[in-house]
Amino acid sequence: MSKKALITGISGQDGSYLTELLLSKGYEGHGLVRRHSVAENQDARLQKIEGEVNCHYGDLLDYPSLHRVISDVMPDEIYNLGAMSHVRISFDMPSFTIQTNALGVLNMLEVYRTTCPDAKFYQASSSEMFGNSVDDDGVQRLSTPMTPVSPYGCAKVMGFNLVRHYRVAYGLHACNGILFNHESPRRGSNFVTNKVVKGAVAIKKGLQDKLELGNMDSYRDWGHSKDYVRAMHMITNHDKADEFIVSTGETHSVRELCEVVFSKLGMNYEDYIFQNPKFMRPEDLKYLKGDSSKAREILGWKPEYTFESMMEEMIERWQKEL
Repeated sequence: MSKKALITGISGQDGSYLTELLLSKGYEGHGLVRRHSVAENQDARLQKIEGEVNCHYGDLLDYPSLHRVISDVMPDEIYNLGAMSHVRISFDMPSFTIQTNALGVLNMLEVYRTTCPDAKFYQASSSEMFGNSVDDDGVQRLSTPMTPVSPYGCAKVMGFNLVRHYRVAYGLHACNGILFNHESPRRGSNFVTNKVVKGAVAIKKGLQDKLELGNMDSYRDWGHSKDYVRAMHMITNHDKADEFIVSTGETHSVRELCEVVFSKLGMNYEDYIFQNPKFMRPEDLKYLKGDSSKAREILGWKPEYTFESMMEEMIERWQKEL
């Protein structure tokens, strides 16, 4: 009999890739989706697997809908990827961010605990929880203090701690994956990697003449979503529920990102990039570089994409679509 997986945030970058991975492994896939007033393109990332996955209306903040969906599906595995996922916008919508990314986790855990406590639960935690804390060697580890610098990061810390609490207090197989930044051609174009790639391709094609960005000197540990959803599945199915960091162990600045992307298109980024204060965060996270040695040694996980191969794949997408 096939395992059943329920994925919140199924229509997002990670949710769509994870669903494809689970279907390839023989799972019965179920997803939680919110109703939108504009239905067009709502599930664009799921077109590849249309008809193969069962989607259910619900919301992380609507406890009755969560109870109904989980009671009907009775999943073997729950992947809680749903969130208000844009860090910069979390400063504009702090209350909604805290409710969705913290209280939404609590709602999921309560329904999980009372409805299908034998299932396995995965929580999408984030490197944003570390804020500007970094160990002396310039790396973030599980032992690194969490000092978030955004409403998004603050909410993710609460969700992370709730998962650990429910695991200990109720004996649940509930685990956290602390994923550092991860991108792909399916990344939303308001995130800096895809914004840069889309903008560079548009400039190359003569569709625009400049690109406006925020902080050029923030550093991120960027991996590929396909690699990271493999890690999610490994973390969830490890014998012992635990916390794992998923990262490449490399860091690049936004400036380096621009240099790589524009140079691949035969351009100098300095001729086209302009800083706009409206894209700056009130408090910024300066540097991220994760230590994923635990996931590599215990789970046998390692990334397959390099930073450059990921950028090339993203460039190829926009060259076809613009």
